[in-house]
Amino acid sequence: MIDINQGIIKTVRSLAVKKYRDDEGLFTAEGTKCVRDTYGAFKCRWLICTRAWHDRLATAVMHPNIVLANNQQMARMSQFSNPSDVIAVYEMPHREINPQAVRDNLSIVLDNVQDPGNLGTIMRIADWYGIHDIFAGIGSVDVYNHKVVQATMGAIARVRVHYVDLEALLDEYSDLPACGTFLNGDNIYNAQLPERGFVIFGNEGQGIGAKVAAKVTHRLLIPAAPHAGAVSESLNVGVAAAIAISEFKRNQLKTL
Repeated sequence: MIDINQGIIKTVRSLAVKKYRDDEGLFTAEGTKCVRDTYGAFKCRWLICTRAWHDRLATAVMHPNIVLANNQQMARMSQFSNPSDVIAVYEMPHREINPQAVRDNLSIVLDNVQDPGNLGTIMRIADWYGIHDIFAGIGSVDVYNHKVVQATMGAIARVRVHYVDLEALLDEYSDLPACGTFLNGDNIYNAQLPERGFVIFGNEGQGIGAKVAAKVTHRLLIPAAPHAGAVSESLNVGVAAAIAISEFKRNQLKTL
């Protein structure tokens, strides 16, 4: 067991900022459920908890670097308005792209998705449907943002997010289908959807950017129900991802 000190508190507090997460190579997961969902998937630097949490639950973890902190110290380190009683500080894993896995499977591509909740939701969708790789444009929200980590509900332990130049990625795999969701395109419910390749989703306000859109080989539309009244301008990107990926997987099942 390790005694809490100002150095640990300062380091954990700094991880709220991407620059310091990158500098330290660390990120946090807060709360019993989030820690349970992620513990074992990443190398844990410190498991910081209150004495009450330790006495109730820590025996199931048996981590060598348990750090005890009081409620005031936990509040100083927490990134939430209601501080949790446990914070896991994890080392960022090294993620490598497996070219054969990319060619053999369906992958998600995100062009400048900014909202942490949307990224977390899309990672949960990927996890549910057995998609292991997400390729995000450099401007997309950081996967280790604490709001993303919470929103993944444990999917961060199984879904890999790679930050890449999307144009270069799609050029490298130009022989694979690149499907994008647009407000004009082929009705996704009638389209012949590929079993492998990329499914691309765009920025919350602007959609898929022009440079990435130029690489798309299949433009797809999720149609609104036909009626006389007005409809929303567009779908939330997380909702669009759920509908589209579900349809891709449904088409795969038809071929089995």
